[in-house]
Amino acid sequence: MSISSIRRIASPKKAVTTALVAASAAGLVFAAAPAQAATVTAAPATAPAAAGSAQAIARQMIPDTAQFNAFSQIVSRESGWNHTATNASSGAYGLVQALPGSKMASAGADWKTNPATQIKWGLDYMNSRYGSPVGAWNFWQQHHWY
Repeated sequence: MSISSIRRIASPKKAVTTALVAASAAGLVFAAAPAQAATVTAAPATAPAAAGSAQAIARQMIPDTAQFNAFSQIVSRESGWNHTATNASSGAYGLVQALPGSKMASAGADWKTNPATQIKWGLDYMNSRYGSPVGAWNFWQQHHWY
């Protein structure tokens, strides 16, 4: 691949990245749907989670408000709280976009369909790799991945 090819690819990515960083600094939230372009929406006020929803399950599993909020920030950006979200490019799956998704089988055989299993795996991952969901969120804010 030639330098000019790399520059043609890098320039649009750099422009998009710059725009996303500027919008993020302005207090906007980016929600990405699987296999779709990211959309920009105003940051919503904390909405109550519907009983039985993935957010309600996570709230029960993560009683500490700061840890829940950090976990929620990551999941909102990674999957939009969709437990069947699949990244068409990488194959990452679920609420926490595990790659490969089958890693979550260590938390339960129902990892494809059960948000609680995905939350348990995600918490274990964040705790082991970053010390806590807050540590994972701090890393995510710097790198836009975790």
